[in-house]
Amino acid sequence: RLTGCSPCGVWRSGEEPCLECFNSPYGTNYFPEYAEKIPGESTKKLSEVAKENSIYLIGGSIPEEDDGKLYNTCAVFGPDGNLLVKHRKIHLFDIDVPGKITFQESKTLSPGDSFSTFDTPYCRVGLGICYDMRFAELAQIYARRGCQLLVYPGAFNMTTGPAHWELLQRARAVDNQVYVATASPARDEKASYVAWGHSTVVDPWGQVLTKAGTEETILYSDIDLKKLSEIRQQIPILKQKRADLYSVESKKP
Repeated sequence: RLTGCSPCGVWRSGEEPCLECFNSPYGTNYFPEYAEKIPGESTKKLSEVAKENSIYLIGGSIPEEDDGKLYNTCAVFGPDGNLLVKHRKIHLFDIDVPGKITFQESKTLSPGDSFSTFDTPYCRVGLGICYDMRFAELAQIYARRGCQLLVYPGAFNMTTGPAHWELLQRARAVDNQVYVATASPARDEKASYVAWGHSTVVDPWGQVLTKAGTEETILYSDIDLKKLSEIRQQIPILKQKRADLYSVESKKP
């Protein structure tokens, strides 16, 4: 789906995210076969799409091979087609829900070890991938570093999706008074891994601004920094944190 335009949410501010592991079936047995270098075939096409459309493109993620290791990596491109940053999924999806789903990304993937942000003329953006969204500390660090929008390409499944997909987005948005946007694959009941779907944009008040169904679609939403500022003034939790009692610290830049 990289010919022409990416198949997911678009922001009028000129940012567009793609899907997690969009170049590969989602499964640990597939990642080694579909892994690419960065730059490589998929990221070259992402770069071309960003440049042709003069947008900031958050390139979902692909299995990336680097120095003998595999990562789940999101590459971001600017309107000139240049690579701005790449985020390697920090928290690997290793879960076991009896009778429903068992998955272990760590069988083939290695975790990333860095935070990933980039600046646009519109706002500062922090990146996570899917399971990263469950970890409140990551979002807190991004908010402390001045991010106003957090973007998570993700593929929650039919067990975790209905229970936690929207809940986690709203929680991260309210906890940190930021916008949160997610891009999920459309649901394919015939796939070996069935995604929940429902790409979403949530505002700092926790309100869902727009949400896709289970089919392929394009979402539009405004990122209103004036509203963000007003919410932070009305309920100034970022200023009221008790650094004398607790802290969330980053051990790497």
